[in-house]
Order: sequence, then structure tokens, then C-alpha cells
Amino acid sequence: MGKEEISTTKYLIHAQINANGIVEKPDVVGAIFGQTEGLLSNDLDLRELQKTGRIGRIKVNINSKAGRSKGEIVIPSSLDRVETAILAASLETINRVGPCEAYIQVSKVEDVRAVKRRKVVDRAKELYKGMMEEVTPESLKMIEEVKEAMRIHEIAEYGDERLPAGPNVISSDAILVVEGRADVLNLLRYGVKNSIAVEGVSVPKTVAELTKHKTVTAFLDGDRGGDLILKELLQVGEVDYVTRAPRGKEVEDLTKDEVMVALRDKIPVEQIYQDVGVKVEKVEPKGPDKNTLLKGILKELEGSGNAEILDDALNILKEVKVENLYDELKSVDNSAYAVVFDGVISQRLIDMAKEKGLKHIVAVRMSEVVKKPSPIKVITR
Repeated sequence: MGKEEISTTKYLIHAQINANGIVEKPDVVGAIFGQTEGLLSNDLDLRELQKTGRIGRIKVNINSKAGRSKGEIVIPSSLDRVETAILAASLETINRVGPCEAYIQVSKVEDVRAVKRRKVVDRAKELYKGMMEEVTPESLKMIEEVKEAMRIHEIAEYGDERLPAGPNVISSDAILVVEGRADVLNLLRYGVKNSIAVEGVSVPKTVAELTKHKTVTAFLDGDRGGDLILKELLQVGEVDYVTRAPRGKEVEDLTKDEVMVALRDKIPVEQIYQDVGVKVEKVEPKGPDKNTLLKGILKELEGSGNAEILDDALNILKEVKVENLYDELKSVDNSAYAVVFDGVISQRLIDMAKEKGLKHIVAVRMSEVVKKPSPIKVITR
């Protein structure tokens, strides 16, 4: 392989050859060119590919013993992955070499760049190790000073109150709410870039509003100040998780390990409502409301002539033909919450649904003579 071939080769096709008879290297190369010719498109014709340098010189290593020949074929390829795979597979169609029966099997397609990358990584590790051995305490101090300056430069301001925040607070789906600027800086030190500080024990409107659109973890000091902020956050914002610095410690003083442990051990907010004595109305999970979901079910049923009786989690209790719906409703128990069907709502059906305590009836349309009873919500297309 010449130098130019080595630099452009992406893959090496490795194949094993077995022949019933004595064959030489030129016989094998001739068979490879001759028997793949016309098999694939002109773009993948071996002679053309070799002329344009997209495959390298075919290397054949073959030995004959007891009237049989066995060896290895290596073909360098600078084609893309798919083309190389097709080319490799085409070798397996060869069934003769010279006058002898032969059998070729591709053993592997080696990614030359992956081998190079492994060498690069291994060498980089060696170089890094050498660099680290040369780092003195003075240079470590300088590195820390530069990092500290970068962190201060990285800290951002958020909202009208210009609250200290990490640079990723706006773009991140999840945020950490902390007490002060020093907490944000300490978290930046460890690569945590999505925290925002409330700067005091009262929670600014900016933070309260921000918590409604993000997954929020309150990360507070392990003291009375942290308790007060947590109480107010639970009342004015929407918190998903809570974690605290160890009792008596502040977030700004924590080591990297202490920060990571605290974030790993965060607890869902529901578990701590009782502990801090805050009564909070249960917030429905954000997502499509039941009306939207029921309309979606109706859309799926349209044209089927079917009806579904659902429980309050919108699980199917029964699926029946529309003509049998009235009789089925007669026999349902009190777990039935809604009925969705591909048809027209009649007075008889509404009366039965009311008797059974259903909350929703969803259908294509409603008959004009129907009197709608107030406890049942009717949804039509």
C-alpha cells in the first residue's frame, strides 16, 4: 500500500479464501475483477474504483497444501460505509478461481479511523499523564485563579430584579433555586450552570413565575433561612423536588462531592408538604385535559360503528357495537365514568347514563330533541 492509499483509506475488507486446487495470487485477483464485473452498478465497478483510487491495491496472501489453497484477501477502501459493505458482500459471490472451485467469506470490515482514534486516545492519555506530573502547587493555584475569574465572568443576571443565575437557566428545562449569589458561584465551580438565586428570604415574582415553566429543584441551606425560603417557595411557586445542604451547612461552602450527593438524593415535593406544615392544593399534572383526550378517542372511533365505556382514568371498561350500547350501559357498575361512541346521542341514552352516574358522553352529534341534564358533560364533534 503506498503512502497516498494509507492516508485516504477508511476501511479494510478482510476475507478468507478456500480453493479446491492450487491457485496463485494473480488467479485470485483476476477472479475478483472478472466475476464482480457487471454485478454492481458502474459506480461500484472494481476496475473503475481502482483507477480513481477509491479502492487500493488488492493484497492476497495464499498458501497451497495437499492440492488445496487457503489464504487471506485484504482490500483497502475509501468509499463510504454502505458502499464498502456492498463491495465486501459482492466478494462472496465468487465461486471459481482459475479452473478451481473456490469459496470466499468476508471475516470483517475494519474501520481504519477507529484504530487511529484508539491510538490518539492512548497517546493523549500518556501526554496528559506527563503534563500532570509536571504541574506544581503554584501552577495549580494559578489554574484555580483563572477558573474562578471565568466563573465570575460566566454568572448571568435574570429578570427585572437582575437575580444572579447560571448561563443555562433560560435554555434548560430543569432549574435549581438557591439562596444567594455565592451559591450560584459555587455550583458554577462544579459545572452546574442552571441555578438561580432568590437573594433573600422572600421569593421574587420572577422566580415564582419561572418555576411554573420548568422542572424545579429547591437546593437550600441546612438552616432556618433555608426553611423559611422553602415555605414561601411552596406557597408562591411550583416546586417539583427539594434537597438541602447538610444540617448547619450552606450551599456556598459545599464540596463537589457534597453537591452531587445532595442533587442525587433530592426528594419529590409531595413528601415534604407535611414536614414543613404547608397546605398546598394538589396540582394536576401538566398535560392535555380530559376533554381533549376524549375528543381524541372519538376521532379514533369515527367510522368504526363502535362504542367505548371508560373509567375515570380513561381506561376501556368495555368496547361494544353502538347498537348494543344501551343494553351494555344497563349492566355497567359505578366505575363507569364516560362513554364515547360513533353515533348520535339520544334522550334514552342520556337518561340511562344519568342513572348510572356517568360524567361524560362523547359522540359525533346530539339529537335535536335531547334535554341535556346538568351533571353530564356532553361533547360532540
